[in-house]
Amino acid sequence: MSDLYFPHIRNWFLSSPPAEWATNKVRELLIGALSQGPIPRHVAFEMDGNRRYARSHKIETVEGHSMGFEALARVLEICYKCGVKVVTVYAFSIENFNRPKYEVEGLMQLAKLKLEQLAQHGELLDRYGASVRVLGQRDLIRPDVLEVVDRAMEMTKHNTDCILNICFPYTSREEITTAVRSTVEEYSTSLRPHSTPYTQNRITQKILSKQGGEKSEALSSIRETSPAPSATRSDDAEDSLSSTPTLHPESPPMRGETNVAIYPNAETITSQTLDSHMYTADCPPLDLFIRTSGVERLSDFMLWQCHQETQIVFLKCFWPEFDLWHFLPVVIEWQWKMKQKERDERPRRRKLT
Repeated sequence: MSDLYFPHIRNWFLSSPPAEWATNKVRELLIGALSQGPIPRHVAFEMDGNRRYARSHKIETVEGHSMGFEALARVLEICYKCGVKVVTVYAFSIENFNRPKYEVEGLMQLAKLKLEQLAQHGELLDRYGASVRVLGQRDLIRPDVLEVVDRAMEMTKHNTDCILNICFPYTSREEITTAVRSTVEEYSTSLRPHSTPYTQNRITQKILSKQGGEKSEALSSIRETSPAPSATRSDDAEDSLSSTPTLHPESPPMRGETNVAIYPNAETITSQTLDSHMYTADCPPLDLFIRTSGVERLSDFMLWQCHQETQIVFLKCFWPEFDLWHFLPVVIEWQWKMKQKERDERPRRRKLT
């Protein structure tokens, strides 16, 4: 009997005002202690496990997604309190359009509802100076949802301290494809029309002029060393030179000048070039990637942004369950690795100095 009632008694106790007050104080204390060390500037969350959480708790799938949005609000406050500058979340994959229609419509309606709440009651974002950005293929978003998306972005654009990137609808392959396409367009556009007098005809005349000058010098040297021949041959030689189409190097440009287009050198394209065309171009490098639900893969999220310094963490809890108690050990481990890296780099700096 005690085993049957113990979970209810525990939940009742934890939801009581004294327990909530004590829990909030402990949370504030832990967040304050956490913020004393190095803090990741950019954290990405793959919010996975909403459907499985709903099935395990015997509730509707849409209700599981709704609880996932509530978990996002908790996580955002934790991150911004700790000092994280950019939070990127995977809200909706392009591949999700392959799910049952009722679920897709439910997700779109839920996104609309939550973004409306965000726009109307954005105290959390305003408190920490966070602006909302929606990254992905806007043309796939329903018009009524897109209107709410634009309103939320407009109402928070004045916030410049932090950023909330909502990837919706998004895949990393689509982002990389868009970046490559933008780079090709940039390097296929001329920088400026460059006016030059050297048309094809003028270049030909320049070459002939130079060859004619060399022949003239050779003939003059022959004249000086040989006895004076008949005036007829000399005149013929001069006539043949004068008939050569010569052009003085300093002669004014001829008609037919053209504007030559100058294009950027494709050899200068680097990874930084593609970085500048990504959705996250103005965000700091990704420090921490967290995926819930126990699945250990990136699933087409932030493939380009994950680099050798990114710490990738897979947690077994479902996203609606994610809280400070899951985030705390992840950040502590990241801090430890950063301090270890700093200790390893000290001898190298001494050698360089």
